[in-house]
Amino acid sequence: MSFRAIFLPGSVLPAELAYGALLAALGPDTHAVARELEVYADAEPPSDYSLDTEVAGVLREADGRGWERFHLTGYSGGGAAALALAASHPERLLSLALLEPAWAGNWGWSEAEQALWAAYTRLEELPPDEFLPAFVQLNLKPGVSPPPRPAGEPPPWMSKRPAGIRAFMDSFRSYDLDRGALRRFEQPVYYALGALSNPGQFAQIAERLATVFPDFELEVFEDRHHFDPPHRIEPERLAHSLEAVWRRAEH
Repeated sequence: MSFRAIFLPGSVLPAELAYGALLAALGPDTHAVARELEVYADAEPPSDYSLDTEVAGVLREADGRGWERFHLTGYSGGGAAALALAASHPERLLSLALLEPAWAGNWGWSEAEQALWAAYTRLEELPPDEFLPAFVQLNLKPGVSPPPRPAGEPPPWMSKRPAGIRAFMDSFRSYDLDRGALRRFEQPVYYALGALSNPGQFAQIAERLATVFPDFELEVFEDRHHFDPPHRIEPERLAHSLEAVWRRAEH
């Protein structure tokens, strides 16, 4: 059985760095594409950027490859974009895999989620050199230390990240993710959750989505968090889980 799959990264690491280990762990029959986010296609995010910008980019990728239907995996901001595609073009997807999506609609928020997004809003007042460290910490379970900063000068692509993250957050505030459309999404949905990530965001999102998608599977990675994720640290395990979902979807 041959699989066609597109992978969307988060708003920090480029696609190749984010998914290189996972793509290497997938079987030889998997035709996988790690696609860069549209928000970083130019020096600055488009003035009219929204999650629909990412949806259009994924569909162009699939159409260019002649893929009528495919499996879609999204992490963090890419996970939010994957949800938008599942709602707007469900007929194109064979399955949906969510690796701690950064956002999943503006409905049904718990008090913890409301408090967290108020904290995210306050981050926007910070200068760039303070913004990213504070952003990273908010994604982690209280008491969990962030990963150490890499030695040396930041790579050139890092300079785009604060603006890209802000563009995602702006889109999250205004985007209308159709909950009814997600309820009608009958294909398998897989959700990978790190137990050391901020439970007020990622575990809460998992709980909400479990009540929306008819076919929803949650896998918890006990030793992982949002910036130490399974697709980079436990790629063989995640590859096995994804391939199991894909086989079931195409059975």
